Amino acid sequence: MIETPQSFVTRQECEKVAFQNGYRRAHPEEGGWARFSSTTAQGAIWLAQGAGGTWLLALDHAGVIAELDIPATDHDGPGISRYQFVGLGDLYAVMPRIYELARTLPDAPLHEFRHKTKGLPSSTEAERLVIQRVGQDIFRDRLMTYWQGKCPLTGISDPALLRASHIKPWKSCDDDAERLDVHNGLLLSALWDAAFDKGLVTFDDDGRPIFSDLLSRLAINELRNQAPMRLTDEHRTKLEWHREKVFKRDVFREIKV
Repeated sequence: MIETPQSFVTRQECEKVAFQNGYRRAHPEEGGWARFSSTTAQGAIWLAQGAGGTWLLALDHAGVIAELDIPATDHDGPGISRYQFVGLGDLYAVMPRIYELARTLPDAPLHEFRHKTKGLPSSTEAERLVIQRVGQDIFRDRLMTYWQGKCPLTGISDPALLRASHIKPWKSCDDDAERLDVHNGLLLSALWDAAFDKGLVTFDDDGRPIFSDLLSRLAINELRNQAPMRLTDEHRTKLEWHREKVFKRDVFREIKV
């Protein structure tokens, strides 16, 4: 059971949750569910108050749902999946991540890139480099959002020390959609980025580093990491490409072993 129609207090609380987390376009209430959308994030959210003072959230963004690490409820309602929270505090706690994911998945960076480069000339190499820089800036911005502003290996959060690392390099991508896909990127500290870019380190399907035999033991010790990265299947597909095409193996050492 949900409160239908929403009381003034419930509607106010729903608006606060939505507006403070990037969903500032309010739509008419439907069956006790207040719907909100955003000009900067894809998909919509619905909010409602359930029985016993619980709060309900519904989502229609499949990409967000796939990466949102909370169990769904079987409660009837709009969207694709619905979630129940004991109190407003629990709902507020999950909303920032929902907005972050909705800003980056699945093709929000591509739409922004097309909007910003529409009409820009691309006949010369210099003009093409300008367009590429626009795409790389968007890619970095969305990776910062997706990885919550820190290197997943080291925890470093100083932007000056973070790099937007393409798994499959820009020039090797099939199209702009692949170039700007956040699943084709890792937000790495400068040292890890250098090693990854040169093929001296890659990652397995569990997000654990695999070091090239060409990398010294001293260097490996300096590449400190706190924990494996959390990866999606999309990341794993791109990393398989990286292991095959970029990662450098010492063939002679492998034969010797």
